[in-house]
Amino acid sequence: MRQQDRIKPAREGVKMGLNLGVYRELMSIGPKKGIFILDMRDSKTGRQLAYWEKENLITLDAGILAARLFRNSQDPNPGQNNGLKMLGVGTGATGNILSPDAPQPQQRKLNTEIARKAFSSAQFRNGSGVAVAYPTNIVDFTTTFGDSEAVGPLNEMGLMSPYSSNPLIKNQINNGPGTPTPIYDPTIDVTYLDLMANYLTFSVVTKPATAVLTITWRITF
Repeated sequence: MRQQDRIKPAREGVKMGLNLGVYRELMSIGPKKGIFILDMRDSKTGRQLAYWEKENLITLDAGILAARLFRNSQDPNPGQNNGLKMLGVGTGATGNILSPDAPQPQQRKLNTEIARKAFSSAQFRNGSGVAVAYPTNIVDFTTTFGDSEAVGPLNEMGLMSPYSSNPLIKNQINNGPGTPTPIYDPTIDVTYLDLMANYLTFSVVTKPATAVLTITWRITF
């Protein structure tokens, strides 16, 4: 008896795709942690008037900013920095003055912005918090408001990628919490508008005209 085995021919093919875990990881590219460090001192004596460190909230618009920079860092203004450039402070946090409402990721602007200013420095740091001269995944963005700047009962702040490099020109997105529905409209063309990448509310800190306020946002990617 003759036995004949049938062997299936080899098949060629290419399979492309991502497993769900990798997909989720790619979709979550962005800041993993952000901490605000506030330090207010008397401009004449140097005496510390207020100091605290608080974790902040990364907004939904931070994802738009990250995607735009990954796609083309020259958008929307060729030849200049289109990333994070300014820190804004305001007096419009909702809720109790000593315990304001928690920030929401849908926040797209400060509720009542009174001042914004470009960073005085942007410094890489290593895992131990030491300043280094080479790129790392930790950056300190620092802004200092002088005596006559940002004076008032502050209770909100945010980090921005403004469309204009002039801090006096605001191109805010009038959408988000506290505005008519929808609470967050992802179809708005934000090309020529300010993107706020993070938002923080805090118990009121009154800045007098005799104090210097330094705020550092430390972000770990």
